[in-house]
Amino acid sequence: MAIKKDPPEINASSMADIAFLLLVFFLVTTTMDTDFGLARRLPPPLPDEMEEPPEIKQRNVFVVLVNANDQLLVEGEIMDISQLKLAAKEFIANPYGKEELPEKELKEVPFFGNYEISKQVISLQNDNGTSYNMYIQVQNELARAYNELRNELAEEKFGKSYDMLVERDDEERVKAVRKIYPQRISEAEPKDIGGAQ
Repeated sequence: MAIKKDPPEINASSMADIAFLLLVFFLVTTTMDTDFGLARRLPPPLPDEMEEPPEIKQRNVFVVLVNANDQLLVEGEIMDISQLKLAAKEFIANPYGKEELPEKELKEVPFFGNYEISKQVISLQNDNGTSYNMYIQVQNELARAYNELRNELAEEKFGKSYDMLVERDDEERVKAVRKIYPQRISEAEPKDIGGAQ
C-alpha cells in the first residue's frame, strides 16, 4: 500500500516582502494628477490707514455677470461665451475713441513714447451656483483678450509676439507692453444673481 503524502507547502514568507516592494515601486513611479487653476497676483496687504479709492466712472467698467445657469450678462446684454473675448478686446483697447467706452490717459511708456492708455477695468461677478467649468471659461476668455492685444501690440512694435518676449525674459519690453494693456480684472464676491430671463 502506498503512503499518502501531503503535497509540499510553498514557502510564502517572502510574499509579503514582494508585495511591499511592488507597492513602493508603484507609489514612486506613478504620477498623480495635479490641480489646475489660475495664476493671479494678489494685491499687497492693506495699510493700517486706508485711503479712499478713486472713483471709477461707469464708462470705464466692463461688467460681466455669470448666473447660476452659466449664462453671461455682459454690459446688461445676454452674451454667448464665444463672443466674450471680442467684446472685451474692443472695450480694453477702445481703438476708435468711442464715448461709451473707457477714457484714455496720455502716459510716457518706454519704447513707445507718449501713449494713450485706457482706464479700463473688468468687473466680474459670479453666482454662488455658477459651475467651476464656466468660471474657468470666462476667466480664460478675458485673459485671452488681454494676451491677444498684447501680442498684436508687441508684434507691431517689436516684430515679436508678447509671448516670445516673455519666453526670452525681455523684461523691459514686457513691462512696456503691460503698461499699455494692464490686466485689470476685479472679482466681486459670488452672490445669488439668479437665472437670466
